[in-house]
Amino acid sequence: MKLKTAFHVALFSLTLLGLQLTAQNSIDNWPNWRGPNVDGVSPNGVPPIEWSETKNIKWKTPIPGKGIGTPVVWGNQIFITTAIELDKKATDEAIKKLKKTSSTMLKIVGMSEITENFLQFVVYSINRSTGEINWKKIMREQYPHEGINNNGSWASASCVTDGEHVIAFLGSYGIYCFDMDGTLIWEKDLGDMQIRNTFGEGASPALYKGKLIIVWDHEGQSKIYVLNKKTGEEIWQKNRDEKTTWATPVVAEIEGKAQIIVPSNNKSIGYDLETGNVIWEINGLKEDIIPCPVFDGERTFLMTELGIQAINLKIAKDNLEHSNAVIWTKDKNSSYVPSPLLKDEKLYYLKGSRAQLSCVDAKNGEIYYEALKLEEMTSVYASPVWANGYIYIIDRKGSCSVIKDGPELKVIALNKLDDNFDASPAIVGNELLLRGYKSLYCISK
Repeated sequence: MKLKTAFHVALFSLTLLGLQLTAQNSIDNWPNWRGPNVDGVSPNGVPPIEWSETKNIKWKTPIPGKGIGTPVVWGNQIFITTAIELDKKATDEAIKKLKKTSSTMLKIVGMSEITENFLQFVVYSINRSTGEINWKKIMREQYPHEGINNNGSWASASCVTDGEHVIAFLGSYGIYCFDMDGTLIWEKDLGDMQIRNTFGEGASPALYKGKLIIVWDHEGQSKIYVLNKKTGEEIWQKNRDEKTTWATPVVAEIEGKAQIIVPSNNKSIGYDLETGNVIWEINGLKEDIIPCPVFDGERTFLMTELGIQAINLKIAKDNLEHSNAVIWTKDKNSSYVPSPLLKDEKLYYLKGSRAQLSCVDAKNGEIYYEALKLEEMTSVYASPVWANGYIYIIDRKGSCSVIKDGPELKVIALNKLDDNFDASPAIVGNELLLRGYKSLYCISK
């Protein structure tokens, strides 16, 4: 009897240890573009607050082509994708078609980007300790069907990983699931997207307990897909009455039930992860759905440049237009491209794509400070991140402000690198990973 009891105690202890290690693994990695809790926070991160091209650079690895996805990290591996222009010209007919489909508006203002050559779509695994390439996999070589905004890329989405598989998502150019050694497990093609004004694709997938969530919003029939992560098989899909969006969905677990939060133009929706049924909906954020929602265990915060909606998910049900589930709203000084940062009941966000920071009380929307200028910084596309009591905000020209978190704006340091940055930072342990146009930097003491 005592032997059986001892066995059960040992078994329980091992199970508990396994659960603790799994939770710790998630916290000590950066498995998607907004970190372990999809809120921009590195719970255990302690990176430097000062650096330059000659200070606190552990390594710097050139990355060919162009990609603006955030580096994602599991253990000693960093994953990124890129689109490399090949020395292989498309047919005159294909080039003419691409030029025709490109936005007239972007052409007029000089922001349209096309290519006459094929693109090679590549995923890299990079050694976190040394910056060396562990493995490189060519996923596809193809001539694009649409042009893009020259601020974008044909490889804009971030990878996602759970330590067992890594998913490289290229939108119109396919979904690819690899094991951690780079063996292709499955691939899937959902067709071509038609993006408004040919601005380029941008939403990343979400991964939650073996389910891969993809929002496929474009100028054709928009959809949401939930796929089996291990096989790529479809679990369910739903049509969506939406046009182009660029926001990555977030999964929130409320009282043991997981829902997918999808901000949208017409109606932002909370979908039941298991069935695809609509749990709640609210009038949408009108246009340019780019920032990713954040979630604090009870509330979610939806944002575009036109405003913010704070929603209590514990009571959110059906149409929320006149519901007390909407805790507070704002209609100015919110973000265009960067996603908000949520930490310790404080919501931080930038105005438009400017280096002007706001901080509000997440509980009630009370303003601590609003649209304060970060000196010596230009426009910002990357989303802010947090570690060890500091907020890191990097602009497009390589300047990064390090700010003490709290209800007053206190800039602790301003750092500069010789590259351009649109990808959001990642933080793991004592390392800050910054992906520039030319190189991936590992910043560490």
